[in-house]
Amino acid sequence: MIHHVVFFQLKPEADAAVLETLVRSSRSLLLKIPEVLNVRSGRNVDPESQWPFFFAIEVDSLQKLQVALDDPFHLKFVEKFVRPNTSAHLALDFELDPSRSLKYS
Repeated sequence: MIHHVVFFQLKPEADAAVLETLVRSSRSLLLKIPEVLNVRSGRNVDPESQWPFFFAIEVDSLQKLQVALDDPFHLKFVEKFVRPNTSAHLALDFELDPSRSLKYS
């Protein structure tokens, strides 16, 4: 399983309402992608952080991650909400431990 997490810096003119829109739209749009198993998004609790917004998705494989990133719902989220309101991002992909059931950790 792959955990894809992206942190964003906001443009100076982006206010609390914009941040709320990013959080809500990430959840509503990214959950429509069939390959996406889970979506998390939120606001940083540190008001001084340079990364005030993040979203994370989980997919079964790197191949399914690429399909999800090319999906029209992801592209709509990026074009309509991310690009107009963010100035930079940091994306990281992690492989979750496939060798053991996390249920028993």
